[in-house]
Amino acid sequence: MGDPVEIFADEETGILAFRKYTGVTCKMCGSTEQLTYFRDSFICGECIESLKKGIHFSPILRPAKSALSNSQRSIKEPKRLRRSTQQMIESLKELMQKHPNAAQHEYAKILEVSQARISQLKKML
Repeated sequence: MGDPVEIFADEETGILAFRKYTGVTCKMCGSTEQLTYFRDSFICGECIESLKKGIHFSPILRPAKSALSNSQRSIKEPKRLRRSTQQMIESLKELMQKHPNAAQHEYAKILEVSQARISQLKKML
């Protein structure tokens, strides 16, 4: 909720499509520093190094669905871990106690959520 969206309209077919707007930030952590464009996404230098070292990330970089072939679309994508808001708030509280000087994007990376979600959770504390 409250996420910005991009709107695409095809006048010939009358199709209207929406997609979450991600802007120019790292797909993995939300950073705006040292970005590299890769497969329709931006990735920061720190996340590239983490990926090279084999550090686990939950977001999986994929081409946009419209760019996938029919055979690729039939492959099931892994389901995202769903946690209640209350569970997320408790996890964030614990994390903030353990790492009081960590940046918001670091909390987001650890909890495998967006930086915007961390901001929402902090407002609920």
